[in-house]
Parts: sequence; C-alpha cells; structure tokens
Amino acid sequence: MKKIRWGIIGTGRIAHKFAEALKGCEEAELCAVASRTMEKAEKFAAEFGFRKSFCSYEEFAERSEAEAVYIATPMASHFNDAMLCLTHGKNVLCEKTVTLNSAQLEILLKTADENGLFFMEAMWMKCRPVYLKAKEWALSGRIGDIRFIKADFSNTVPYDGNDRLFRPDCGGGALLDLAVYPVTLAADILGNEPAEIISSAHISDCIDLSNTIIMRYPDGSYAAADSGFELTLRNNAVISGTKGMIVFGDGFFYADDITLYDENRRPVESFSCKDKINGYEYEIGEFCRCLNSGLTDSPLVPRSGTAAVMRILDECRRQWGLKFPQE
Repeated sequence: MKKIRWGIIGTGRIAHKFAEALKGCEEAELCAVASRTMEKAEKFAAEFGFRKSFCSYEEFAERSEAEAVYIATPMASHFNDAMLCLTHGKNVLCEKTVTLNSAQLEILLKTADENGLFFMEAMWMKCRPVYLKAKEWALSGRIGDIRFIKADFSNTVPYDGNDRLFRPDCGGGALLDLAVYPVTLAADILGNEPAEIISSAHISDCIDLSNTIIMRYPDGSYAAADSGFELTLRNNAVISGTKGMIVFGDGFFYADDITLYDENRRPVESFSCKDKINGYEYEIGEFCRCLNSGLTDSPLVPRSGTAAVMRILDECRRQWGLKFPQE
C-alpha cells in the first residue's frame, strides 16, 4: 500500500491522540502540522516527527505537501478549515461532529466532489473491530428482528464558561459533542431516516447541558439516547431484537468487548479486541485504504450516514429552538 502523506490542523488533546496513532501506522507518512502559533506547531512536530510546521492554516493549505489532512480544531471551525483544505486539493478527515449543521456539510461534500477529493467524518467508532462485529451480528439476524437500541453518553463536567463545551460560538453543548455517538449507532443499525424524532433538552446559556432523543422507525423499532454534562452514566449500549440482544462494554463507542445473549439473557458468544495503539489507527487505516483504492466514499463511514446524522441533530435543535451564533 502506498504511504499517504498526512497533515494535521490543530494541536489540541484530540490531535495528540490521533498523531500517536498516525505515528504507529505503516501506511502513513507524517508530513506537516499547523497550529495558531509557531511555538505550538514546532513542539507538536518535534514530539511526533512531522517534517514541517506552520503557524498559519492558510500557509499550511498552500505550501504543505500533505495529501490527507486531519481537522482537529474546535467544532465551529470545522467548516472553514475543511473548506480551506478541499479548495487546495487536499483530502479531508474531519473530526466529529463534522459541521455545525447539515447545510454546511452539504457544501463540503459538493466541494469535495467538484475537486475529485475524498472526504470522511472521523467517526472512529464505526471503524473499530468490536463495533463492526456488533453490526455484523445485528444485521445478519443473530438477534432476530432488531426492535430497540439504547445508548447513553453522559459525563459530569463542571461548568466553565471559557471551555469550548459550554460556548455556543464554539458549537458547544452535549448534542454535537456527545449525542452524535448514540445517534450514529442508531442510524447505522436501524436506518438513516427515522419516521419520528422526539427530543428534549436542558438549555442554559444558549447550549444544551443534557438531552434525550428518541428515534422511531416505520417498522415500529426505535432508539433512545441520553447525553449530557450533568450526570455520570455507564455510557453503554444495547441492541435488542426478537431473539436476543447485543451488549457493549461500558464506553460503547470505544468498548473492547461485546456479548451476544439469547432471548433468555443467556450469553451465547463474546468478542473482544484490544487496540493496537489507541483506537484511532482503525479510522486512519480505513482512510488510507479508501484513498489508495480510488474510492470516493468510505463503506464504513459513508457520507450518506454522516449527512443523515447531521439532519437528525438539526431536527433536535429545531425542536429546542436552539441556534448557534454563526447560523
């Protein structure tokens, strides 16, 4: 497999985790990194072994030799940063939630198509072996007809008005930061177009501190998700069917194990897989594989799924009467 020259925009916590995985992937070549200050860019480059450092995203897009770019900036910056890279001929892996709304995403996808570029949301969960095994079990009929999915993602986070999580101008709130995971799970298993979405949220200072989302489908199946910053939950997930259920370990989106139970709650089969590095290597591998194969869309993280989830999140905010300052 041809090595892919990678660049990273943003040098925060998530960028460090991604770079750690990138450094350990044989199919990746560490090319360039960009930050808002040269000090941060050079420090990051030295730590992981990137050849070039830039203190301007524009200069990075114009001058770097990166052919694939990981966007690791705050949520509200994703659209502009991804557009910058796409218009300069670079393939993009954009951290989730990929944009503030579905209208922004449609522009990015159109731009990628017009420039013949590959674009993928960095939904690492959908590339992980444990998740893929759960999906295989569910869609192959191992638990019968799927009727219900329950998934939670809620952690107690002390309020800090300066933190991006609590700033509407940064795309803050639990919906885009946390709920995207259980909603993605539900849409991937039950379908991209629920017949009905019922949601509620605790809104404070123009962001949602917690939310509940129910997605009902035409065949009667449904999904329920709770997300937020106000309570600590197990953050697990269950996919239930007429002949059994699939239970993820706590932290379902990065769980190392799953168990298949029959209709009497008796364990039938288990599957586990430890990360080779830190879990981000799987989405890196998928991106490189797709790029090397000349694909325009990832079969594991298809654009249609990303767009569907964004429409669901848009509908939730519409129900709450919540808009971001940029909208």
